[in-house]
Amino acid sequence: MNVILLDNVENLGSIGDLVKVKPGYGRNFLIPQGKAALATPENIKQMEARRAELEKVAAEELAAAKTRFGAINGTEVVITANAGSEDKLFGSVGPIDIVEALAGVQVEAERAEIRMPEGPIQELGEFQIGVHLHPEVDAEINVRVVAAE
Repeated sequence: MNVILLDNVENLGSIGDLVKVKPGYGRNFLIPQGKAALATPENIKQMEARRAELEKVAAEELAAAKTRFGAINGTEVVITANAGSEDKLFGSVGPIDIVEALAGVQVEAERAEIRMPEGPIQELGEFQIGVHLHPEVDAEINVRVVAAE
């Protein structure tokens, strides 16, 4: 299935690129999310006419992400959790807990932006957590998990 990208898509292409994707990916994700349109001759002409407008919107999103980067990068949050005798948590600390802790220090983030490649935190300590703000902008925060008294 050939589609025209209407937005920058990580690991696929940038605005206006004509790419070949699997039919399910195009039908179920790219087109419904507004990230792509079918590559018909009519859509190709419309894309050329709208390219400048779409690139302007993408530049504004990048600028907003860079502004958020300044507020988020290097932020340290402390999360209290119940822990056992060997510093193992009863439960875990996941993206939702981190978003709530960031909201406590007046920093906005969404659950989908939190990157935890090793899974939820399950022990006490200090951890570097990635925050994916934009395909070109990634920030890091420090999360310190301490035992509840």
